[in-house]
Amino acid sequence: MQPLITLTDIGRRYVIGSEVIHALKSVSLTINKGEFVALMGPSGSGKSTLMNILGCLDTPSKGEYVLNGINVSHMSDDDLAEVRNSEIGFVFQTFNLLPRNSSLENVALPLVYAGISKTDRLARAHKALENVGLGHRVDHKPNELSGGQRQRVAVARALINNPSIILADEPTGNLDTKTSIEIMGLIEDIHAKGNTIILVTHEEDIAQHAHRIVRMRDGLIEKDYINPDIHTVLKERELL
Repeated sequence: MQPLITLTDIGRRYVIGSEVIHALKSVSLTINKGEFVALMGPSGSGKSTLMNILGCLDTPSKGEYVLNGINVSHMSDDDLAEVRNSEIGFVFQTFNLLPRNSSLENVALPLVYAGISKTDRLARAHKALENVGLGHRVDHKPNELSGGQRQRVAVARALINNPSIILADEPTGNLDTKTSIEIMGLIEDIHAKGNTIILVTHEEDIAQHAHRIVRMRDGLIEKDYINPDIHTVLKERELL
């Protein structure tokens, strides 16, 4: 089976004045379809840079990135935007919702860029909101929703194009503990339906939801392992 993601010797450097900063030195990583991976590391470890490359928000200075059979390593910005819209669903810590638009309009937005008719866009967005338990909040704007509800809208928007990957960047960072558990439960449900999840987090308890953990330090992968506690964690959740 062809991996969904293959990174080979990925490096990313930034030139700031006379200084060269190597945010990523040499990262090689394979992620298969249907995996649930947590990407962890302290500030300055390179995890945010790696997330930007995985999400086609940035390109590497060296190495190759093959996503779903497509080499995206050195694509133009326009081509990367097309790949992002078709292959990747984003869930951000800050929700990134348009404040003047309803939940329905926010969720439907990626379909505008995909050239889907308005009728189909709204029908699909309504279904996506129902799938995350917000079918009764379709006309509400972000300021009329709780933090957890706003994140559910963001999750629905991430799923609207049936992407290859859901990339969740600190998805519980702005939520209280109870709401964080609910959102992680929702992400687990999405994974159980066959979606590939890459979760970027600095919180150990959030990372424990993943089946595989990749730890970074100083621009390199320090450790890449199967979560040894996942079977215990899953069993505990079944009993809740």
